[in-house]
Order: sequence, then structure tokens, then C-alpha cells
Amino acid sequence: MNNNISKGASYSPGPKSKELLKMRDEHVARGISYVLPAFVEEAAGAVIKDVDGNEYLDFATGIGVANFGHNHPAVVDAIKKQVDQYVHTCFMVAMYEPYVRLAAGLNRITPGSFAKKTAFFNSGAEAVENAVKLARRYTRKTAIVSLEGAFHGRTLMTMTLTSKAKPYKYGFGPFAPDVYKIPAAYCYRCRFGLSYPSCDLQCARYLEQFFAVECAADNVAAVIAEPIQGEGGFIVPPLDYFKALHEICRKNDVLLIADEIQTGFYRTGSPLASFQFGIEPDLITMAKSLAGGVPISALTGRAGVMDAAGPGEIGGTYGGNPVGCAAALAVLEVAEKEKLADAAEKTGRITAERLNQMAEKYSIIGEHRGLGAMRALELVKDRGTKDPDSDRAKAIIRRCHENGLIIITAGIFSNVIRLLMPVNIPVDQLNRGLDILEGAIAAEEGGRR
Repeated sequence: MNNNISKGASYSPGPKSKELLKMRDEHVARGISYVLPAFVEEAAGAVIKDVDGNEYLDFATGIGVANFGHNHPAVVDAIKKQVDQYVHTCFMVAMYEPYVRLAAGLNRITPGSFAKKTAFFNSGAEAVENAVKLARRYTRKTAIVSLEGAFHGRTLMTMTLTSKAKPYKYGFGPFAPDVYKIPAAYCYRCRFGLSYPSCDLQCARYLEQFFAVECAADNVAAVIAEPIQGEGGFIVPPLDYFKALHEICRKNDVLLIADEIQTGFYRTGSPLASFQFGIEPDLITMAKSLAGGVPISALTGRAGVMDAAGPGEIGGTYGGNPVGCAAALAVLEVAEKEKLADAAEKTGRITAERLNQMAEKYSIIGEHRGLGAMRALELVKDRGTKDPDSDRAKAIIRRCHENGLIIITAGIFSNVIRLLMPVNIPVDQLNRGLDILEGAIAAEEGGRR
């Protein structure tokens, strides 16, 4: 790949992609969606090339999986080396060193000076499922509380925890019992009609009222929350929100589970977003960019909580696959060696400046928000009413595709454009992508007039 983006990249699929799309429609389940109607041939860094030769800047990174760019050489080398040795033995049958070393590494980089332990699984949803299992076993309580706007997965428990009816929950009930939801810290659309900081974090303090009127704390095992909601629209709470929420949990012997599946691994400028909010969660779920694209997830937490289950009560055949562990160890090494925290901070700063400028120029942007290299624009029909504009969001995405930029939406109203470029993207590629985005927004703004 030459890493030069084709300015004339076509949103309409080329002949090879058309043929593959035909096969896809015939053989792949309809429930598996897609964003770009093209098929990838190769990817490197921030660039994807499709089978028809079109090249795109990737500001989606597999939904936050390729935080350090596609096919990072160190990660690829680690994968190749591991494959040459062995691919699978099942850690529960014949153990291997990468699993143990990766567990030690995650115990080291996650927040909290207390003793920690780690277990590995296949997907983010599996990590969340096991966090719920361990929270219930440790506390001997059953209720779980999640936030409105949350996304935790598509399995039965994680779908129940998720808070977006369509497409994730509609028609798939009944759901798992003893799961409840409370309002999130969505300041742009405050459920209480208040403004920060005069609100006194009513959204966090609502948990105390919830214990009084909905479900007693004596029955609540844990509160689970994403530090920044991903699918919910990159909702960034006030920096003191989680401290207040965690304090209420501690006073009531309720565990706090931080879902860092999308926010983890330097996306926000630190190893995990929990550091940004100054909290030490009892359990942390991780996946996505943990292994640079190889499927693996992790659950790290207080040793006492993690040891609540006996041998054989958690785990899985493929959990902590050696190839995934080797890739993840390379990710941890790359992150420190290449100072990816600094890279994410720089990328985030440049992006924030550009998005703030766009928000000042274009009235269809209701709000720009984000942290580090995790950024979003919420689109509205009117800034006064804040009426969500999902149609404009979809149109802007299409225009971006037509000009060689892969980007995706989010939000409970599907009106949020989220940016998940590699945290170490070269500045010229970053600016090129932001130019394409602004051009698409400008065209839609002009079209509305």
C-alpha cells in the first residue's frame, strides 16, 4: 500500500466488491450489518484498501480495535512467532506462559494499588458476563444496575444491560432478570433538566434514591458503567461524576464495574479511561484494542472478587488463546515504547480544535464532546430544541465514504458521528480526514438551507 488516499474513492462498490456483496447476501445472515459496501484487501496504519483498489482513511478502526493502526509490525511479528510455536492447547488443560505474563501485565497497568487478578475470555460480552457472575458470587446479591444509553454486548445478559431498544433488543426478549437502569450523566440532554456544576451531580446521587424506591442496596451486587459511553454517543460525564457514583457504591457495599472495552488502551490518552476520572473500579472489562485485532478479552479486578469462583466455574475453551495473549503482550510493549499516551493526547488535541471550529461554523452541530482521541459530534435539526438529526448523520457518513473516509455513527438517536482514528495517526492523514469530514458537514449544512 502506498498510503495515499484516492480522492475519487467511490462509495458505490466496484466490480469485485459487487460480486462479493452478492455472495454475502446469499450466504451471510441478514442480522450482520455493514457500513461500507466494499471488501478489504489489505490495511496498514490508518489506511484500508479494498479489493477494487480504492483506499480509505479509517476513522472507525474496527470500532476502536485498531487503536495503534492496522497491522502494527510488532504485533504482527508476535502473532507469527506464536503461531510457529503452538496455536491452541486450552489454558484449562495445558497451561502456557503468555497467559500468565499478560495477566501480570494487566494487573500492573490497571488502576488500584490493591492485589488484583485477571481472567481471559473471547469477547467483550463474555468479559461482562463473567464480571456479573463474579460480582453476584462475591457479594451474594443478585441485582445489577446499568446506565441509560449503555452498550455492553449482544448476549442475553449484556443485551439486557444495554440501553438501546433498536436494533439491539427489539423482539429478543424476555431478558435476564434483576437488571435495572438509572439515568446517565448525559449533560447535553440532562434527564433532570439541570446544568453542571449547579446540578450537584444529581444523576449520580439518583442512585441513592434508586436504592430507596426501586431496589434496596442490600440486593444490588454491582453497578456497571462505561467511563465514556460508546454506542450511546460518546457521552463524557463530568470528571467528578464517577467519584460520586463510586462513593455511593462503597457506602452501600455495591461493586463498581468499569466497562473499558471501547475506552481502553490509550483511546482517551491514558491506559484506561478510569485514570482520567480518578477511580479504582472493583472490576474492569477490556477487549477490542487489547490485542490489536486478535479476539481476546480480559476481566481484571480485586483479587478477592476474582477468586470468588471456584475452579471450573469461569473460563472457556478458547479463553486467553495463546495467539491473542502474544499479540496483547506486544501491544503493552508498543504502548510504552512508542509513548502512545502522548500520541493519543496530541491526536485528541488537534481533533478537538478542528471539531470546535466546525461546531462554531455549522448550526447542524449541537455539541462536540470527547476525551483524548475519542471524539464525537452530535447533530441536531435545531440547536434550541436539540431535535436529533439522524438523517443528516447518515448523509454525512455517505459523503465521507465517497471521498475516502470511513467513519461511523453512534447515539441512542443515531445522530452522533464518532471518530475513532488510530491514536498514532500521522498528522497529515488526520488533517486530511478532518477536511473530508468538514466538507461533508458543509455540504449538508448548505443543503439544509
